[in-house]
Amino acid sequence: QVQLVESGGGLVQAGGSLRLSCAASGRTFSRSAMGWFRQAPGKEREYVAVISWNGLTTYYADSVKGRFAISRDYANNGVYLQMNSLKPEDTAVYYCASDRSGTAPTKSQDYDYWGQGTQVTVSS
Repeated sequence: QVQLVESGGGLVQAGGSLRLSCAASGRTFSRSAMGWFRQAPGKEREYVAVISWNGLTTYYADSVKGRFAISRDYANNGVYLQMNSLKPEDTAVYYCASDRSGTAPTKSQDYDYWGQGTQVTVSS
């Protein structure tokens, strides 16, 4: 089994920055693609950013391109989401997920394990 724990969420003003962290337990981290998804109240869960098993491929949702950056650290079994120039519409619960295929799919249904989520709130 794989356990994922997100941290780093909080309340920030529009234009500010946050760095989300996801700590993964398990020996398959280096073979798994990782992703960040978010869900706002009353809305569907949506893809934010994903990264392939080797870190060489990344994809971003159009809404966050140029503002967010996903990265991973194999030594720490960690995946991160640097969020800059935050907007009120970024407000959501952010989830970390792992995909054993190793590719970087953008659909949540393709991911095998999920964290509990961390709240990000951006005030105007």
